[in-house]
Amino acid sequence: MLFRGGDVEELHALVSARFAPHRLTVLDEHPVDGRFRCVHEGGVALYELGYGAEVDVTPGELPEFYNIHVPLAGDGVVTADGVALASSLSVVNPGQRLSMRWSGQTLNRVLIIPRATLDGALAVRLGELPSAPLRFAPVLDPRVGVVGAWLRVVRAFAEFADSELAERSPLGVGHFEQLVVNGLLDAQPHMLSDTVAGRGPAVLPSAVRRAAHFCAEHAHEPISVADMAVAARVSVRSLREGFRVHLATTPLAYLRRVRLDLARRDLLAIADGHGLGTVTDVALRWGFAHLGRFTGHYRQVYGETPSQTLRRGSGYPQKGAVSAVSG
Repeated sequence: MLFRGGDVEELHALVSARFAPHRLTVLDEHPVDGRFRCVHEGGVALYELGYGAEVDVTPGELPEFYNIHVPLAGDGVVTADGVALASSLSVVNPGQRLSMRWSGQTLNRVLIIPRATLDGALAVRLGELPSAPLRFAPVLDPRVGVVGAWLRVVRAFAEFADSELAERSPLGVGHFEQLVVNGLLDAQPHMLSDTVAGRGPAVLPSAVRRAAHFCAEHAHEPISVADMAVAARVSVRSLREGFRVHLATTPLAYLRRVRLDLARRDLLAIADGHGLGTVTDVALRWGFAHLGRFTGHYRQVYGETPSQTLRRGSGYPQKGAVSAVSG
């Protein structure tokens, strides 16, 4: 449990640090009785959040992540780009303007999927990264069979992530994350539904697969494009062309992304008290000798700096978070 109690400013700071800067207005006369719990943080994040009072929450335009609300109790109104949605069981896309009003009885399961994570799942199916953020239909309808099945997956993921087994089985956690992301792509209508429907992984040339596997296995080593080409059994020129055509990136950019994901994993572990070290320690561990460039690449992918990720353990709010307002 990250928070339980009536300190509005502390709750606001914790939620700002993990989601986005926002305005919080308490509408009830009686005190807030807030609850904020982190169930899982990794490739996707899962939280439980309730305020114990009627509130307005206005973060404005969402950063580079998908915000999915699954009500566990109570009710509320979610507004996206000025339109009140028919249900608070909803998906809000990156770049959309979001506001929410929750009752005092509301408890939400909040699923955060970074755009980079969802783009990666799409790239596996399409063979290239999408040129723009995917847009989902905003309301999740549990009466639709595939949507109901996906919601059961999310519930099972929450139960698994909350168990001792999750700590002992990081591979299992990774499989669950993939199931949640890919299940959403298949269950909820979006602008590429017809394109990805029923489609498995795109067929990549064996050379590209070998190079990608080599990156995953040797990311902690000082490897070069030439090393990747040797592992892939092709020339450097052919390897570059393969990555350009089939993954819409370069071998070194692909390796950098693998290392960034590993660095983020380590920073989140430190923030949660499961490891020791500084941002510099983690950057150097994964081959980022220039801290400024590391910070720039990291922020571009995850929407926050490495230091902000590391401060999550203390609930330190992101810069720009406005103060809570009670009324």
